Amino acid sequence: MAELSSAERVRRVLDRREPDRIPHFEWLFAKNVREAICPGCTSHNDFAVKMGHDTILVGPDFKKEQVGPTQWRSEWGHVDDYGNEEHGVEVESPIKDMADFERYTPPDPHAPGRYDTVEWAVREFKNDKAIGVHLNDVFSIPRSLMGMENLLMTIAADPELIKALVDMSVEINLAMAKEVAARGVDFVWTGDDYAYNTGPMMSPDSFRNLFYPGLCRVIGGFRKLGLPVIKHTDGYLWPIIDMIVDSGISCLDPIDPQAGMDLAEVKAKYGDRIALKGNVDCAQTLSYASTEEVIEETKQAIGKGAPGGGYILSSSNSIHASVKPENYMAMLDTLKRFGRYPIRL
Repeated sequence: MAELSSAERVRRVLDRREPDRIPHFEWLFAKNVREAICPGCTSHNDFAVKMGHDTILVGPDFKKEQVGPTQWRSEWGHVDDYGNEEHGVEVESPIKDMADFERYTPPDPHAPGRYDTVEWAVREFKNDKAIGVHLNDVFSIPRSLMGMENLLMTIAADPELIKALVDMSVEINLAMAKEVAARGVDFVWTGDDYAYNTGPMMSPDSFRNLFYPGLCRVIGGFRKLGLPVIKHTDGYLWPIIDMIVDSGISCLDPIDPQAGMDLAEVKAKYGDRIALKGNVDCAQTLSYASTEEVIEETKQAIGKGAPGGGYILSSSNSIHASVKPENYMAMLDTLKRFGRYPIRL
């Protein structure tokens, strides 16, 4: 097969077809690891371009203000602590009960400047790199607005509040999806984690009753706009994976090995319906193992995920601050060596 552009390569994979080679990209890449590999890289996307990744990843532009050494208050009203990582964890949230929700006003999805970064990406990379936009589906916005502990308690105590938060998340994200689709992006990815290593954060019945209807609505809305959807969620997904797949996603990420999710098993059961992304273990292998062990695990992931196409190789979550730079490079070099179709390991 002739060499494809990155945009064509990712499109083929999200259509569950074989590309010329397995594409690669990461959702997050810690600054210390970027600097060790590519000194002077100014951002995630600068690094992605210089390393030959297949996507440019952007999102709507939301304002935030610094309220502590590592803490920032977002335009949504929650405070996130970033520590040494690229992704924050909420430590203060604006909604505790229905009365708070009724007083709450979310950010305007049509505000001036909301899509400046998206427009930059389309202007600079359209038809070369695949342009992915981070939106949310049904869990992350409710979690950020309530805090994880309060949200999980409210699932049992006030399901109507959960439904109201889910509906708000769906409506705002569909409005933003219309904006980014009109600007020419290639796909959406949502990062709403649903599960721990031992199982979902809520019972399958609660997921089906409170979250699944909204998930179908938001994923269906993205797809009607012509936007394939890569759905990210860590954890042990088997109790709810049928609902996730049935919602209409295009691709599931990362098939979490730390939670006992097996890439080959998911491929065998769902590979005729969705593409897969993952899953070299970033918690252990990329952080603590030898380069030889990284090479072997990368080859195993290729062998499980690549047959028949519909596969993107990446870490099992992100390249966080504890990942060894040499281990990331071993994964990337192994992909370059063994990731061209037809696959020969």
